[in-house]
Amino acid sequence: MIGALYKTKKQLKQSVGQPLKYVETSLFGAEYKSNGTFCVAGNHTTKRDWFAEVTMKDDKIVKVK
Repeated sequence: MIGALYKTKKQLKQSVGQPLKYVETSLFGAEYKSNGTFCVAGNHTTKRDWFAEVTMKDDKIVKVK
């Protein structure tokens, strides 16, 4: 699961149309996709406070659920 560098899910949703700020957390290789859908966890450095499904197109956020 990718660590999203946003304090809240609301901040992530407000970033639609922009590149995703993230950190890879998997030991098994990169999970980020420039086109596609994947899960992120918010506030990954302290604890996982929130989760979201992010859809990307051409390295831009197009949808957050």
